[in-house]
Amino acid sequence: MNCQQLVLVGDAHLGRESPDTEAALLEFLDAVPGLGDGLLVTGDLFEFWFTWGRAVPRQGLRVASALAGLGRRLPVLLLGGNHDRWGAGFWDDDLGLRFATGEARFTLQGRPALALHGDGLLESHWSAALLGRILRHPATIRMYAALHPDLGLWLVDHVSGVLGDRDRTPEEIATGATRQEAWARARLEAEPDLQLVVMGHTHWPAQLEVGPGRRYVNPGAWFDGYRYAVVTPGAVSLTRFPG
Repeated sequence: MNCQQLVLVGDAHLGRESPDTEAALLEFLDAVPGLGDGLLVTGDLFEFWFTWGRAVPRQGLRVASALAGLGRRLPVLLLGGNHDRWGAGFWDDDLGLRFATGEARFTLQGRPALALHGDGLLESHWSAALLGRILRHPATIRMYAALHPDLGLWLVDHVSGVLGDRDRTPEEIATGATRQEAWARARLEAEPDLQLVVMGHTHWPAQLEVGPGRRYVNPGAWFDGYRYAVVTPGAVSLTRFPG
């Protein structure tokens, strides 16, 4: 990805929220070419996503189709979050999008930029870090992939209260956002050539300027009032759709 005006959106958690959340996102994806010349999805687009050998979750197909169509018009970088990072092979090989499960490097306005979902860095509770390690483990992924998709999705539906973020207190969310901002500042200071660090995960919109034209940005959660962000050569706009 190499663009001048980057649109950021993420943490929609589609499948957990009402159908209106998906409908609004589809309208937003139609509008993206008028907002910028590149799209970065910061992860947790879905409440859950997994790619089996010959199957994908049916409920995400409208958004997947919209992203594929958008990807034929401008660069799209899709990050996997702690709810939907198990999609390699579908998003990139089948739909032609760029998909990353960890850190993703790209070029913005001719300068280096870095994007990652942000989970597992500085979790405010030990259980979140432990769960993340378990779900990332290759043995866990292989065992889940061996399940029939109907059974696998049924299982997720019945444990989503454990896997989700909905039990975090406002204090935990604020603490996580503060720690994430500190991590981004340290990364920008450690890499002087880095222009931008983008993260999601905390559901907390934020922007921080570390030096002239060098920033950390979190667009916030789409499900929280349809939040998104646009990074232009001179500024960052944290806003809501339709604006």
